[in-house]
Amino acid sequence: MTDFIHDDFLLHSETSRRLYHNYAAGQPILDYHSHLPAGDIAADRRFQNLSEIWLEGDHYKWRAMRANGVAERYCTGDASPYEKFCAWACTVPFTLRNPLYHWTHLELKRYFGISELLDDTNAKYVWDGANDLLQHGDLKVRGILAKFCVRALCTSDDPCDDLAQHQAVAASGAECRVYPTFRPDNALLVHLPEVFNEWVNRLEQASNRQISSFSSFLGALKQRHDHFHSMGGRLSDHGLPHCYATPCSDAEAARIFSDVRAGKAASSQERERFASVLMLFFGRLDAEKGWTKQLHLGPLRSVNTRAFRDLGANTGFDTIGDERQVASMCAYFDLLDQERALPKTIVYNMNPSDNYAFAAAVGNFHDGSIAGKIQFGSAWWFLDQKDGIEAQLNALSNTGLLARFVGMLTDSRSFMSFPRHEYFRRVLCDLLGREVEAGDLPDDEQLLGTMVRNVCFENARQYLGLELSAAAEKQKKTAVRA
Repeated sequence: MTDFIHDDFLLHSETSRRLYHNYAAGQPILDYHSHLPAGDIAADRRFQNLSEIWLEGDHYKWRAMRANGVAERYCTGDASPYEKFCAWACTVPFTLRNPLYHWTHLELKRYFGISELLDDTNAKYVWDGANDLLQHGDLKVRGILAKFCVRALCTSDDPCDDLAQHQAVAASGAECRVYPTFRPDNALLVHLPEVFNEWVNRLEQASNRQISSFSSFLGALKQRHDHFHSMGGRLSDHGLPHCYATPCSDAEAARIFSDVRAGKAASSQERERFASVLMLFFGRLDAEKGWTKQLHLGPLRSVNTRAFRDLGANTGFDTIGDERQVASMCAYFDLLDQERALPKTIVYNMNPSDNYAFAAAVGNFHDGSIAGKIQFGSAWWFLDQKDGIEAQLNALSNTGLLARFVGMLTDSRSFMSFPRHEYFRRVLCDLLGREVEAGDLPDDEQLLGTMVRNVCFENARQYLGLELSAAAEKQKKTAVRA
């Protein structure tokens, strides 16, 4: 019986198989958006068991377990690591047709060479085998990065972070380059005075500047942006319900800032205007330095009040929002473009109904200066599965240039997520191969293979301008000579 995860998994035509094995499989990884902790890379962490590396922080799995009737103590609670793993193993058979079923078995195969379909009958076997490799094999963090040919990755970092762990990674000789990403979402929380003021106090310490006015607040943010740049950072990121582009004067923004510092919460209208001023400010900073801005738009976060109160944020209680997105996004781009201050930008949508609207919108702001300057980003969060990936690729292809796409990322907190790149590459090659064999695309292997290679790695390398590991540079030169 053929293993479920086999060489031609998800590849349904001869052309698909040829494109994947000859052009996609061997490409290194540039993971330009993740939530991985730089400290784990600096320390070259060794995980003690499968639960530690696979289940901690994974709200995808927690949601499935809860849906399967698993009590919270086996998700985020005080159950032992093995009890939590067994609860997940019992859930896996019920995830058929959920992407978790694919990801689970792809990860078991690629990390541990385990081909069996996980369930309650073989949980102990899988647990023991995986733990042996985790504790004694080459699967410490840097070994994992080497195993999956990760040449560079970007973390997500608050402006107040001192980036000491990034300095430690750079000094450690780690082959994978690790870069910080500037994520200033806390700077917009003027409707939550207690949270905002505590964060501004941290910003004072991080920037070594007294923040007594809105002007000094902007100065401190710029100082941190400069520091991230000095540490190699070349990307920013914003997680927003929608883009902010409501007119607001600097004087009004200063008044809102002063009120919040005095403990008065901003109204929803004031928050919208204040955030608009800040987002334009951040856009100008990115453009000045040639950075890439990422906009993750549309989630409705922490919708379960009881769960948020008990467990906190990012525990699996966020959902797809249904706000109107495109008018505000175009307005934001337009304001920056009028100043010639629109940076390279990647936008990610949460709602699948927005695919074509987003893909068409970004095409209005290319200016010929950079190929693919404004990108419709890869399928994200609830959409980063086979159907969602194909839908994103189709919307992009039909409204723009797939050949200029910067490809996949993990957006993960887990070092077990790198096979997501393989998953994306298989879906991409299957889509192209099926269309070749249907006569919808030319049977030109050089033409298609070049596009596949570029989408898998080269486009991101050129677009982002990140310095890669020596191994990646050597591979790039070899590919050019070939």
